[in-house]
Amino acid sequence: MHGLINRAIQCFAVDTYGQEKWLDATKVADLDFVDFEAMLIYDDDLTPRILDALAQVMDRPRPELMEDLGTYLVSHPTVEALRRLLRFGGVNFVEFLHSLDDLPDRARLAVSDLNLPRIELREHGTGRFSLVCDCPIAGYGHVMMGILRTMADDYGTLAVLDHQGGGQGTEVISISLIETEFAEGRVFDLGARAG
Repeated sequence: MHGLINRAIQCFAVDTYGQEKWLDATKVADLDFVDFEAMLIYDDDLTPRILDALAQVMDRPRPELMEDLGTYLVSHPTVEALRRLLRFGGVNFVEFLHSLDDLPDRARLAVSDLNLPRIELREHGTGRFSLVCDCPIAGYGHVMMGILRTMADDYGTLAVLDHQGGGQGTEVISISLIETEFAEGRVFDLGARAG
């Protein structure tokens, strides 16, 4: 697993729960280190181990924790770059949804050896979609739920999301758009601001 993913989990844990809880999770996961390096590649089994350990330390269900991780990834000031990458997907939430199929390729443009799981949007009629996520780690669909909820708010869209479960390495999220202009969306400028 790419170190960026594991480092994001670490940053989420530290920013949300504090360094002490993170250190407790590394002990429960039986890691012989406490910091993930963003540009290293780690054994695939380390990621589910640290997620399980963090869920145990926080006494929270892992799917709930993973949805919070998805929310963190697009809302916390320390990871603003990911929100910016996602916002380039479209001027409204529907365009954003249609851009998700290309997300793994866009991520590889930024980090060539980062392989995000494949995701496929399916449209089922006006305002009704499903997102099929390849899941190398059980619960990846819950991370996408957190991302989608936050991005819907970011665009000012009222949407109902439901994790439909999955099997055979995939998870499915149903998406129903209730009101695409429900509220004023968060400001987004194409150019990043210095300072």
